[in-house]
Amino acid sequence: MDERCVRLLDKCEAMSLLCSKATSYWSLLKFIFQLPLIFTSAIMCVLNALENETDKNTMKIPNIVVNGVSVMVLSISNQLKVPEKVELFKNLSNQFLLLAHSIEALEPENITRDIINSSTEKYDILLQQCLFEDIPKRYKMEVIKAFEGRAVPLQLNGASGLVRPPHVFSQIV
Repeated sequence: MDERCVRLLDKCEAMSLLCSKATSYWSLLKFIFQLPLIFTSAIMCVLNALENETDKNTMKIPNIVVNGVSVMVLSISNQLKVPEKVELFKNLSNQFLLLAHSIEALEPENITRDIINSSTEKYDILLQQCLFEDIPKRYKMEVIKAFEGRAVPLQLNGASGLVRPPHVFSQIV
């Protein structure tokens, strides 16, 4: 297989893995933000039931506090755009994987410059959608280590400020 195809395949696989790890990270955060909302909803239900049994004025402050906590958790989650990031990274992971599969499916004798350029263009379009700043450094380092000796995207090869372990860098140079 053409060397450019092999490098592009490696990069697609690296990005699929990286986006998969980012999906897991943001899914966990989404779950963590949902837990307080579940608890505050249950507490509100109990407070509202108690409000019918007791003086309405004594339940005002606890009601306000629980509502305030709910609003704060929702605001933080919305500000971080957690659900959107889960979907973005999940979709990108799948799209990079599909691109990798389409490259793998190419017959070596059928590979042309146009096919390579078209696949590279698809890769570049997907890469532009990836929010690298929203992926924790530890996942980037894990992918760098997993793809040691193979081609990785520019954002993972040290040019973006990531410090690669010395043994990895010496093999590439």
